[in-house]
Order: sequence, then structure tokens, then C-alpha cells
Amino acid sequence: MNRLAHHQGIHKFFMALGLALYFSKPVIKHLVHIVDALTTKGFSGTLTDVHHWSFHPNHRTTLSHFFTKSPWDEETLLRKLQQWILHRIKRIAKRENQPLFVSIDDTICQKTKPSSRAAHAIQGCDWHFSHKDHQSVWGHSLVWLMVHTMTQAFPFAFRLYDKAAGTSKVDLAMEMLSSLKVKPDHPVYVLMDSWYPSKELIEACLKKGFHVIAMLKTNRILYPKGIAVQAKQFARYLEPRDTRLVTVGNERYRVYRYEGALNGLDDAVVLLTWKAAQPMTPEHLHCILSTDRELSDEDILRYYAQRWTIECFFRQAKDQLKLDGYRVRHVRAVKRYWVTVLLACVYSIAESQQGISAGLELLRSRKGHSLVEFIYNAAKQDIPIDVVKKQLHVA
Repeated sequence: MNRLAHHQGIHKFFMALGLALYFSKPVIKHLVHIVDALTTKGFSGTLTDVHHWSFHPNHRTTLSHFFTKSPWDEETLLRKLQQWILHRIKRIAKRENQPLFVSIDDTICQKTKPSSRAAHAIQGCDWHFSHKDHQSVWGHSLVWLMVHTMTQAFPFAFRLYDKAAGTSKVDLAMEMLSSLKVKPDHPVYVLMDSWYPSKELIEACLKKGFHVIAMLKTNRILYPKGIAVQAKQFARYLEPRDTRLVTVGNERYRVYRYEGALNGLDDAVVLLTWKAAQPMTPEHLHCILSTDRELSDEDILRYYAQRWTIECFFRQAKDQLKLDGYRVRHVRAVKRYWVTVLLACVYSIAESQQGISAGLELLRSRKGHSLVEFIYNAAKQDIPIDVVKKQLHVA
């Protein structure tokens, strides 16, 4: 029987990653089918869907075993993916003469709280505060790290935040940063929202030769003329004439540039910014830190705007790749599921050389053509229709 052409495309990508040296043929076959299912329109996250949408030849229970008990090493898969991503992203940054960006953020994969009588609850879940929902929700909290240029972005690493383990999200971010092997000859900016720029994390970035651009909470202490004052208190003394107008994209901002010390840093830039159309009141104030004092106000704001990339990734990974759709219960199986989502995501970006949505559109179109060709070739070879139906799970 013929192999499906779109499966061969996934297999070819795996060979480019060098997976054949580390994984057996059955493991690679499973991964090909899983990536196929994840990138199919209508996929919901269940193993039944993986089995059905990828035309898996084995029984569905083999997939459950693959995620839960099979002795393949997901960390090796992640490491090979990361090597490929870094090689690719550094090449793009060099070609475009652009800096490399690293975005850090966290997201919650929400789950239904099991009843006290539930025999098998999903492991590793807890209550986590959701800023989107403004309340605590039940599920897994994941800290993610993305690497990107102005034109191309790849999810790079993730860590499960476990409250009971006593490791903070900042610790997890530092752990992931340590796996990022980039020579200091390339400018790297680590982007983060106001929950992350702690003294330890900023120091860890600077130690690696990376600069930080981050949103700060407006109660952060600044030292204008050596006097300690909260940023929002200091902003009360500023008039429109103390600021300059800066345009980034379609938006105009009033910006006051502070250079000097702040808590945890001896010397940095903090931009106190307001949208030009809004009044200069504390509730409209945004404070953006840059450890690179050479950057202009425009560049600091333009670079920080790149952080939106990770927010888009979260939305697309949940909506289109079902990052939060899993039903597997064992914590290792859940982590393996996330690794395969990352794999499917990188494959779709690599194939289209654009974003996730464009990549998925391309892969889905390719799959449609592949199925038509498969049926056509089977008919030409006089393969019985029942055999074709069985292989395509319509028997």
C-alpha cells in the first residue's frame, strides 16, 4: 500500500532534525501520526482524534501507551528541536541585521476541577490566578520562552509551574534561559511583562550578555536626583512639555526618559509613557525598562512591542493546536503532549516560513491533496476499495 505523501513531508522534517539517531522507527512513526493529527482542522486534543485524523494503523491504546509508558526521551526531542530553532533563528537575524528577541511569559491550560470522588484526576493541576479571567482557575500553569526576530518566531522551551515544589516562575525562566546558547556577538533582548523583571532574573540575563526590556509596575522605586520615589509619584510632577512625542506603528506616545538607578539596578533607562490621546494620569501610565542605555526611545518601544508575539502564540496554540485540549492524566504524558504540540508548531512554521496560521493552512491544504492522490493511485493499482477505506478509517 502507498504511503501518504503528507506523512513523508513530516518524516523528512524529522530526518532534518536528526531524530533517526535517537529514536526507533516505531517512535518516529508515532510522532509522524501525532503531528499530522495536531495540524488537522477539527482536532480536539483527544487520543481518539489523534488515532482517527492521522489514519494510525495500530489500535488506539498504543497511543495511550506511547504517551504514558513508552521509553522514548521527550527531553532529547526538545533538545534537537531547540538546536534546529537556534540555528534557523540566528541565520534569519543575521540576514535581516536584526537583534534576537527572547520573550518570557506564562499561560494556564484550564481543566475542569474533578470531584472528590474522581478516581483518576489529571496530575499536576492546581489553582492559578488568571489575569484574563480575573480569578483563580483550575489547571496547569506553564512558563514559556520564545525566540524570535521581527519577522519569524518559534516557541523554544516550557516549564510546568508546580506550587508544591517551591520553585518560582522566575526560577523556571532562569532555568530555561540557561539552555539558550547564543554567542554574545549577537544582540539579544529578553522581553517580559511586569511580573518577571526581578533583580535575580535581570542579573541572570546580563550575565549571559543579554539585555532586558520589560514593563515595570508603576510602584517601582526610581532615584531622580538621588531621591527615592515611586514611578507613579514621580510622574505626577511631569507636564506634557517635559515629554516628547514618539510614534510606534500607528500609535503615538508621550514619553519621559529617566536614566539612572532603580531598585535592583544601578544604571538603566525607564520610559514613563502615556498614549498621546490619553491624559497624563497615573492610571494611564506605563513604565518600560531597558538595560541597554544606547537604545532610542523609539527602539525601546518598538522592541517591547515584539513581546505581543508570545501572546499570539498562546492564543493560536490553544485555538488551533489544542495546547490545552489534552485528556491524558499522567504528568509525564501531559509534558510529552506539550512537546508534541511544540513540535507540530515548529513544523508548521518551518514549512510555511511564516506564522502558525499560515503554516497550518499550508499543511491542511497539502493533506487534502495527499489524500486525493492516495485514492487515485490506489485506484490505478486496482487496490480494493475496502482496503483503502480501512486505511483511511472510513471502513
